[in-house]
Amino acid sequence: MRPVALITGAGRGLGAAIARELAPTHDLLLGARTAESLAPILAEFPEAKPWAAELTDYPAVAQLAAGIDRLDVLVHNAGVADLGTIADLTPQQWRNTLEANVVAVAELTRLLLPALRAAQAHVVLINSGAGLRANAGWASYAASKFALRAFGDALRAEEPELRVTSIHPGRIDTDMQREIIAGEGREYDPTQFLKPETVALAVRNSVEAPRDAHPTEIVLRPTAR
Repeated sequence: MRPVALITGAGRGLGAAIARELAPTHDLLLGARTAESLAPILAEFPEAKPWAAELTDYPAVAQLAAGIDRLDVLVHNAGVADLGTIADLTPQQWRNTLEANVVAVAELTRLLLPALRAAQAHVVLINSGAGLRANAGWASYAASKFALRAFGDALRAEEPELRVTSIHPGRIDTDMQREIIAGEGREYDPTQFLKPETVALAVRNSVEAPRDAHPTEIVLRPTAR
């Protein structure tokens, strides 16, 4: 029986790249807000199963999670980046970012803990360079990623049978990155950023590491040009 991997935010960008890396060796549950947004990646992997829910809709997530009794890999990739200065960010923007990037991750993990324990599973948290250092204009996003790093550390300590890897990539060439660069008023140059496939390979390598190794943190930066 092949191992099962659930990837959130799998409809495009990095999530879709992770799905492509794990597909040869894993049965996939592909998560996204809607089934429609999963259509392109499901066309590539028709044997994969859609796992569509808004991750902050906790009753819906609980209903879906109840159908999983064993899970070998959980990749928390979904997230939001609502940027702005401390002077301009509203309380609702702070709440939305922390809800999506931290609370939803914690709740999905909690709901899936029995399935993860049954498989002595691997949990991968797609964090960010912002989870290691906060820059101007990134306060709420960085705060959520610092919190996500703390969540990973605590999960690793509380669940010693699980492997928990926090991956901290620099900026990645994705649609979200294009939106961020446009918001910053700069011209987009994809060569400045990591390729999604590069980060996805780091996910696969962490998952495939022998059981005597526990890859706790992986930091990736774009090559200086």
